[in-house]
Amino acid sequence: MSARGSGGSLGRRLEHAAWNFETGVLERLLEREPDNVEVLAALAETYTRLRRYRRGLELDRRLVDHDPREPLFRYNLACSLSLTGDLRAAADALLVAFDLGYTDFDHLRRDPDLRRLRRDECFEPVRLRMEALARRDGQSSSPGSAPKTS
Repeated sequence: MSARGSGGSLGRRLEHAAWNFETGVLERLLEREPDNVEVLAALAETYTRLRRYRRGLELDRRLVDHDPREPLFRYNLACSLSLTGDLRAAADALLVAFDLGYTDFDHLRRDPDLRRLRRDECFEPVRLRMEALARRDGQSSSPGSAPKTS
């Protein structure tokens, strides 16, 4: 086994262990402060990193319930919905995020959490709205422009 090969594996294992530790700390904080938005958001992100997509989705829904007008919460909800396979709802959440002011289209085009949605026909209305908003705001509208977690 080469040193290079084992280092990559070790690095991934250490990163995974750190996320597990962080998750445990955040879960305990959330038990004490169930409405703490910062903890909810951090824990949702950590669940996603650990591929605990359904748990992340639950927290993203709580965040949207807490502040339905926050575009980033809607965007993150779309990511979780895409990761759990509800592509129609993911597209709808992105459209609402746009209505609320989300405009980081370059990030959206690269976000691996939305890869599955971008490949589905459900993405077409999102793509069209994104292009229209980008033209209106003078942004690049090509799907492959600029290379993201929430």
